[in-house]
Amino acid sequence: MTTTTPPLSATATDPQPKTTAGRVRKRLNTRAATVISIVIAIVWTIPTFGLFVSSFRPEDQIKTTGWWTFFSDPQLTLENYEQVLFGRSSSAGQLASYFVNSVVITLPSVLFPLAFAALAAYALAWMNFRGRDWIYIGVFALQIVPLQMALVPLLSFFSEGVSLGGITLLPAWDLNDEQRFVQVWFAHTCFALPLGVFLLHNFVSQLPKDLMEAARVDGATHPKIFRTIVLPLITPALAAYGIFQFLWVWNDLLVALIFAGGGDETAPLTVRLAELAGTRGNEWQRLTSGAFVAIIVPLIVFLSLQRYFVRGLLAGSVKG
Repeated sequence: MTTTTPPLSATATDPQPKTTAGRVRKRLNTRAATVISIVIAIVWTIPTFGLFVSSFRPEDQIKTTGWWTFFSDPQLTLENYEQVLFGRSSSAGQLASYFVNSVVITLPSVLFPLAFAALAAYALAWMNFRGRDWIYIGVFALQIVPLQMALVPLLSFFSEGVSLGGITLLPAWDLNDEQRFVQVWFAHTCFALPLGVFLLHNFVSQLPKDLMEAARVDGATHPKIFRTIVLPLITPALAAYGIFQFLWVWNDLLVALIFAGGGDETAPLTVRLAELAGTRGNEWQRLTSGAFVAIIVPLIVFLSLQRYFVRGLLAGSVKG
């Protein structure tokens, strides 16, 4: 008896990937794609590098020459950072206290939407109840509502409270410092939930149905399924959404300026940076060092969670 060897193209050594994910990965690993990625990375890094160099240059150098002249006439100083971080006068900066305010505002404004969006996404994907599809459609539709349209109703809610038939359901807030922080958390959470629920629902709904049914057969309740099965599987999606929300809240000026005010006790970095240029916009040396201080934390967060960010963006985007 003679045996025939299948052609090379039909064997496991076929260099052509059989899945969409494999084909996409192969195209992204070519030499041309690598060169293009390096060029894009360099182009995007140049402004940040220029900002970093300018933040250490003397005031007269910043106002008279471009940052690239540093290489021909290198002059360095820490005076800019001393002014914006620990300046004694109100016009000098004092970003240290504003930096703490940004951290206090950002962390809850990221954790609250993550928790609520994950729970809502699981309920809309795997729990059967009346009106579930309409709620999902409503959440999807809320994404097109501009943030500015909700500012006036929220301000009215905080300043006047909620009344029904002459009965006060929720009293007005007296706007002390602690309540100003709560207002910013509440506002950012409300604005972030529609997008968060929509994104996480796409990931949760793609989990294997057999896995959920097997857990129910074993007697697992919805809280246990969510805690032990769903959360570990959607960690990349949570990290990706968390990075987006962190960058949005950290760099936000509009919501913070309206709900946190401009005082030293509650205002974040972005509010103070908007004032650092001075009334005539001539304090460039403070803006360079202040802006670089403001971007340090987002850079650290993004670089430390980069692998989860990439996995979260790619998960569910292609099917093999």
